[in-house]
Amino acid sequence: MKIRIIITLKKGVLDTQGKAIETSLQKNLGFAQISQVRQGKVVELDIAETDLDKIKNIVDEICDKLLVNKVIEDYKYEVIS
Repeated sequence: MKIRIIITLKKGVLDTQGKAIETSLQKNLGFAQISQVRQGKVVELDIAETDLDKIKNIVDEICDKLLVNKVIEDYKYEVIS
């Protein structure tokens, strides 16, 4: 199954990249109505499994061991096909 993992900084963690994007949008490109920009990561992968409980366990393990810094990041995932 195709899985999309969305990784974002936790609330309260300073998002310097998001702030830089926000500043560029507002000041350089004239989008004054834009605010509260948060930047994250998206990882898509295929898992050769159909059992949703097993998929959840695999995704949790992948995120815990490699993709996510659980001190400053949160993640969620979705099955996309």
